[in-house]
Amino acid sequence: MFNAMLKAMVSMSVFFYRLTGGAIGGSMQSLSVLLLTTTGRKSGKTRTVPLGCLRDGSDYVIIASYAGLPQHPAWYLNLKSNPQAIIQVKRQRIQVRAETANPEKRSELWARLIEAAPGYANYQKRTSREIPVVILHPLDEKA
Repeated sequence: MFNAMLKAMVSMSVFFYRLTGGAIGGSMQSLSVLLLTTTGRKSGKTRTVPLGCLRDGSDYVIIASYAGLPQHPAWYLNLKSNPQAIIQVKRQRIQVRAETANPEKRSELWARLIEAAPGYANYQKRTSREIPVVILHPLDEKA
């Protein structure tokens, strides 16, 4: 039941974000929100989720927190299998290549994240896994 409700909420969030170009659903805590579309590692189907993000130069940074649950979110596992993805930022769609931040870069980005959205610190406290920080590199450098 919970999973069905969660899927419905994500679908509604994606729908309204796309409909309004991010005017509805375009921010979370104090972060901007983007839509991430990955290819399912098992199904081969595309999946889209709304995620809070930071900017790091021309790159976008997302966090695989999964609200502090013990496993990684499916979108992260999909990116590990196939790092090519599409993001939507407001009305702009951008092809990206995903990279999990190395420990030094993760530390820098994590500190910025906690400053912008302190609630993420609670997610790390809830889980024994290190929450991955993912850098999305636009394939078109004009983004």
